[in-house]
This record gives sequence, structure tokens and C-alpha cells, in this order.
Amino acid sequence: MFSRLMPREGRFFEYFDAVAVKVVEGARELVALMDDISQLEARRHRIDTIEKEADVITHDTLELLHKTFITPIDREDIHSLATRLDDILDLAQASSATVYEFDIQVLTPEAKQLAEINLRASEKVRDCVALLSNMENAQKILTLCKEIGRLEDESDHITRTAMARLFREEPDVRQVMKMRSVYERLEDMADRCYIVATIMEGIVFENA
Repeated sequence: MFSRLMPREGRFFEYFDAVAVKVVEGARELVALMDDISQLEARRHRIDTIEKEADVITHDTLELLHKTFITPIDREDIHSLATRLDDILDLAQASSATVYEFDIQVLTPEAKQLAEINLRASEKVRDCVALLSNMENAQKILTLCKEIGRLEDESDHITRTAMARLFREEPDVRQVMKMRSVYERLEDMADRCYIVATIMEGIVFENA
């Protein structure tokens, strides 16, 4: 009874929403980079800026967690969700940095496909996070999480196909190694979206 009377800090959900919006912005910039390599420098700079903005929000979230006695959901879930949302943007940043550092001049259709899948998964993460403050949305959240898992499976399939094609058809060993790194970063980004989805599923199961 005592805990029910204590104030519950609601800004956590606002912070989650803000970072999730940044995740979509970063994913959208990554798609634009993959579509037009001539814009690499501008898009990479924009992704870096978005990632730094998200870092500030994540820091504020963790600082608030440290100061809050009664939280709306489990403290560990808040910490995990805050840091794992930020991880998605870290991988967007790593993907753009890999293209830049390896001086890649031509990107494959599969790299563009993977970036587009990451955008779709990021949008579903954002939509899911926006529903999280109200457990009456439990079924909608679980449906979105399932869709994120499906997109992660699709990313895995495209990555395996792309790797096979790369090793069979690309004669330049340096290009093979460069594109392999790009594929791995993009696949990791989809994996991070799925990790966030599993955290949100757990929150629903614990609180709905």
C-alpha cells in the first residue's frame, strides 16, 4: 500500500520516446547515405550529431533513474531499455563510419536493403516505445515486437545471401573485406532493434 502512494516519475517514458525518435532519424540518414554515396560526408556528420543528442538524453535518463526512489517500471528494465535504445544509434554511426573509413565508393544493393530494413525496424521500435507508458496497449506492443523479430530474421537472411554472393563474385579481396564489415554493422543494428523488442516484451509480461 505504501508504494502505491509514492510519486512515480513519468519522465522516463518521455526520454524513451525522445531517443526512439532519434533512432528513426539516424536510420533514415543511413538509408539516404546508402542511396547516394556522394552525400557520405554530410550524412555521416548528421548521424554523428543525432547520436550525440541521443547520448545526452540517455545520460539524463540514467541520472533520473539514480535520483528516483519509486519508478514506473523495474529499475533494471529502465536501465536496459535506455542503454539498448542508444546502442541502435551506435550501430548506425558505426555503419556510416565504416563506409567512410574504408573509402567505399560503391555500395551493393544488399547494403541498401539492410539499411532499409533497419529503418523499418527502427520505426516499429519508435511506435512500440510510444505505447509503453500504458499497459492497455500490451497486445499492440507485443504485435510490434513480433514484427521487429521478423525484420531481424529478414536481415539475417539477406546478410547470409549477401556474404555468399560477395565471396563468390567479388574478385577484389579488399572490397570483400570492406563490404563484409559493412554488412556486419548493418546486421548488428537489426540485432539491437530485436534486443530492444525483447526488453519491451519483458516489460509487458511483468506489468500488464
